[in-house]
Amino acid sequence: MIKNKDDLNVYLKKDKIALGIDKETPSFFGDEIWKFEIELRYGEYLINCKPLMWKLRLLYSRFKKHYLSILCCGYEVPYNVVGEGLALIHRGPIIINSSSRIGSYCRIHSGVTIGATSGEKKAPTIGDNVYIGSGAKVIGNINIGSNCAIGAGAVVVKSVPDSVTVGGVPARIISNNTSSRHIPSCSQRI
Repeated sequence: MIKNKDDLNVYLKKDKIALGIDKETPSFFGDEIWKFEIELRYGEYLINCKPLMWKLRLLYSRFKKHYLSILCCGYEVPYNVVGEGLALIHRGPIIINSSSRIGSYCRIHSGVTIGATSGEKKAPTIGDNVYIGSGAKVIGNINIGSNCAIGAGAVVVKSVPDSVTVGGVPARIISNNTSSRHIPSCSQRI
């Protein structure tokens, strides 16, 4: 969670690394995914830290996030849910429940839903270094361990241990491979 301006800068740098971006600022045209993640982090900073004139700045930040979400990317990612190093890979629908908790260095592809089920309020808790393939659904009050890979199109409704790959409908362990080949290496991290 972002607790001060230094945390904000670290989150922004780690998100940029996770997206594989090496330039300093987003282009005026393009880079919508990066712009969305920047507004997500600024909103978290404003909500958590309440700097001078924070309400007005938060209103503007929410507007920009909403614009980028609806018109450009198709994301529904609430504030204070995802850890540092977030990589949203493609445009397309990504829906994350506000009760979910997602660790650092999560890589999410398009068509992913992370949410609660049957009117339940609790949603998934996902560890660090998790890869979630296109179209995967992670549903219910479950825990996904760290260093996991969730295959494209998988429907995960039961908890998953650390360092495995799951796939299928319903998802089951299909390999003991970790997510390491899908997530930036520790040497690239700050």
